[in-house]
Amino acid sequence: MNLVANRIKTPDGTILQSFHRHDYKTYTDANGYSYMVDGGIDYLRRGGSGLIVAPAEEMSVYEDAPHDIIRTALVWGTLGKDGKGPREWRVIADLDTDHIQAILDTQQHIRATVRSIMQNELNYRLAQYVD
Repeated sequence: MNLVANRIKTPDGTILQSFHRHDYKTYTDANGYSYMVDGGIDYLRRGGSGLIVAPAEEMSVYEDAPHDIIRTALVWGTLGKDGKGPREWRVIADLDTDHIQAILDTQQHIRATVRSIMQNELNYRLAQYVD
């Protein structure tokens, strides 16, 4: 099953998410233990001193989840309309419809799972207007 979001919640409620391959994120929890996630949607990697003593909650999402969960989990890195801004990670539910369509039209390199989810998001939005 393909990953859609690679994330954990530490005991103090902090959500750590790895957005792309080799996006190594660490955090020292309020309990003093460290936690780590890595791998984006390519692989799951976990580590840190807290995983045995005070386990984190697994919050990863896979492609077989309902679309209403996926749309608030899958992120896209955007540099803004002019392409010159700082990278901002946004869930696809928060992307404009035109933006999603532009991604589908121009970004041929994205994996089939992400392409399919984005198309599902467009279909989801269309169904909301019809009902």
